[in-house]
Amino acid sequence: MTSITLNTSIIINAPAHLVWKALTDEEIVKKYFFGTHQQSNWQKGSDIIWTGAWEGKTYRDHGKILDIVPGSRLQYSYWSSMSNLPDIPENYQNVTYDLSETDGVTTLHITQDNVKDEAAKEHSESNWQYIFGEMKRMLENGDVE
Repeated sequence: MTSITLNTSIIINAPAHLVWKALTDEEIVKKYFFGTHQQSNWQKGSDIIWTGAWEGKTYRDHGKILDIVPGSRLQYSYWSSMSNLPDIPENYQNVTYDLSETDGVTTLHITQDNVKDEAAKEHSESNWQYIFGEMKRMLENGDVE
């Protein structure tokens, strides 16, 4: 089985520290990420958990913080309860957010590995662009300070 890696980016007219805040503040995340409740203490090796409901079905997705450089990089393992796959290591993906800022404009680059096929890659990229498009809108409208 060949593992596929997704790479996508979004440019946000806001400084990196505000983008970081929007990625890690559970109340802000809930506003742009379909009401998802995100929990972590943001320390390397710590749990990261997402809970919520989608189309009437509750979910509890989780992983571990693999790498964290506050303000510039977050990498975590991820298993989705909606995947209908067993919660075993080979069914986890690694997701990385890298931030780079130039003149108050931040590029958020997202990498997601262990994607099962091209259809799943397209679906994930569409979701990331939608979710972080909503975050971008909030940041550029001044809804995050």
